[in-house]
Amino acid sequence: MMYRPLSEEEYRDLASRILYEDNHLLVVNKKVGEIVQGDKTSDEPLTETYKAFIAQRDVKPGQVFMGLPHRLDRPVSGIVVLAKTSKSLERLNAMFRDGDVKKVYWALVCREPSEKERLLEGMLWRNEKQNKSYICRPGAVRKDAKLAKLIYRYIDKTERYFLLEVELLTGRHHQIRCQLADMGCPIKGDLKYGAPRSNPDGGISLHARRITFTHPVKKEPLTIEAPVPASWKGVR
Repeated sequence: MMYRPLSEEEYRDLASRILYEDNHLLVVNKKVGEIVQGDKTSDEPLTETYKAFIAQRDVKPGQVFMGLPHRLDRPVSGIVVLAKTSKSLERLNAMFRDGDVKKVYWALVCREPSEKERLLEGMLWRNEKQNKSYICRPGAVRKDAKLAKLIYRYIDKTERYFLLEVELLTGRHHQIRCQLADMGCPIKGDLKYGAPRSNPDGGISLHARRITFTHPVKKEPLTIEAPVPASWKGVR
């Protein structure tokens, strides 16, 4: 199979965003605006881009395997784990499904939370037409609602925004965006959930910062961290 040739600039950029790699895994730092798998747009997903990268780097004439065990929304940046073998993909799928992967995000929010640390827990339901999630209000019963839990911790503040670390305890659609907005702290740039203005890059200031799991083949503990985008002024 022939993959598209990468320019020298694109090749260097893709190489610089590799956070971890071995024969089984490839962990990369996704940019805002990139999609991780194909959708209704004609944009190339990250899986295909890194297939082309590996084919070019390793001079592989045949097909490159690249499996995707989890998702990261288009306007979000940060860690994406890719599987380079079917064995690692199968095991990673099970680990993500069973909650054996610890995911920590950083979020810049528009308002300081009233508490420095808190467990947020509620029932979320997804409006498919709007591609948006909502919290069920007391007394409201929906069969399609699912329990959503996260813990946030206040870390720091910039000139105009507040930095929170968020540990996901469940993995629901737009969970962090919805639950932080519901407590009055929408994420910077997230117009859909109440932010007053958009970000110049069209994304939101939510970043998959750190991931911890057991290597699916080597059975060794792994913790991987991704630097925040350069646009996060005052945050490192």
